[in-house]
Amino acid sequence: MLKYFNLLLGPTLFSIFFFIVGPFEGMTYESHGIFCSVLWIASWWITEAIPIPVTSLLPLVLFPVTGGYDLGLTASAYGNDIIYFYLAGFFIAIAMEKWNLHQRIALTIISIVGTNKKNMILGFMLATAILSAFLSNTSTSIMMLPIGIAIISQVSKSKKYNHSNFGKVLMLGIAYSASIGGFSTLYGTPPNLILKSNIQQFFNYTIDFDQWFLLALPLSITLLFICWVYLVNFSFSLSSESSISKNQIINKLNELGKIKYEEVIVLIIFSLFVITLLLKRKIQIYIISIDDTIIAIFYAILLFIFNSKDGNKKIISWKDSTKLPWGIVLLFGGGLSLAAAMQGSGLTLWIGEKLYGLNTFSVIIIVLSIVFVVNFLTEITSNLATVSMILPILATLSITLGLHPFVIMISATIAASCAFMLPVATPPNAVVFGSGYLRIKDMIKTGLFMNLISILLVTLYVYYILPEILGIDITVFPESFKKD
Repeated sequence: MLKYFNLLLGPTLFSIFFFIVGPFEGMTYESHGIFCSVLWIASWWITEAIPIPVTSLLPLVLFPVTGGYDLGLTASAYGNDIIYFYLAGFFIAIAMEKWNLHQRIALTIISIVGTNKKNMILGFMLATAILSAFLSNTSTSIMMLPIGIAIISQVSKSKKYNHSNFGKVLMLGIAYSASIGGFSTLYGTPPNLILKSNIQQFFNYTIDFDQWFLLALPLSITLLFICWVYLVNFSFSLSSESSISKNQIINKLNELGKIKYEEVIVLIIFSLFVITLLLKRKIQIYIISIDDTIIAIFYAILLFIFNSKDGNKKIISWKDSTKLPWGIVLLFGGGLSLAAAMQGSGLTLWIGEKLYGLNTFSVIIIVLSIVFVVNFLTEITSNLATVSMILPILATLSITLGLHPFVIMISATIAASCAFMLPVATPPNAVVFGSGYLRIKDMIKTGLFMNLISILLVTLYVYYILPEILGIDITVFPESFKKD
């Protein structure tokens, strides 16, 4: 029954507001069409009445049919350059997984940190966070899962999945660190790229890789450390768990053998990719048109050019592209088309005017409220869907309230990566829940504390630290962002 209710909710809301209730005062014909379409799309995203990627195709039908937005403009969002940036990064992740480079990196970090249970969990969290910073947090958590399960089987005395406290802590550590490490770079998690696109679209300003890295890394490190301390000391008791010798980690490294030619090639390409992104501003002196997407695509193409040592196959082949997350690509497109249509139709302006009453509150209360709402909204729907819906509204709200858009848009984006309670909140949560070591109550018990800590930390960081790092006044809307 619930399934049919969820399925009918979207078109019912659309029909009521399109044919009966609307348009509201001050709303144009175009903005009314987009408003009704958003109600349908949002309800299906939140309830998952049909697969989220399929719902993400609805703009191609609803926007032109309602007269809210042109079909060509709607469709163009699905080919946004940011989507190709993400795909290129995923090709690198596929290459790492194919040649087991991720295992070597992870096990090396763990061997350095040590095999004490708490240190081992720290090692896993560091390895996951580092990988997630430069690869998709989804792919990173998938890569780390089998390594974690193999280690748990060596450490835990209990043969029952849900009786292993070490297993619970390690799985949660992988999920949390994937999300925390993911928001430290622009392409570590999809919501960051949606933020980049929205700021570009609304304010014609480009957030660069190095700029975001400088901003987000300190917050990521701080939250990761707090998370580790909490997990190993307060979440579940590890005292009854057995230990593992460093030799067992060394043996697993030895099983991988000496680093292979293919691993070296992938590691070199990956390293050059990161270095080039960090040095992009210097490169632009000589190649003005260079940007993050061009860099990413270039290095992804290299993976298809280099042969394996025996010369029989490429580092990655087109067949490997079947592992690409095409569902997320469609969700990207749907989210970007939503932002474009909301702006182009004037809907965001209308919403911003209705929210003008928020100017009576202090900036820190506004930030805290946004972080809180986004954090818990993300618990019940995709974080990518959440930011896709809310960032266009926040962009206009910043204009209405006269605030720097970074303070509310960045806080919302980071908050969307800090939902730790439920499997549906983020892809890493879903991945580790599928391991069998965790129950819903385990995730809620630990995740609620992490949610509250992250809400407080993100709010304070964005309000006090962000202005210092970026050299901005968060209480003033920049003149350069205003459009003629």
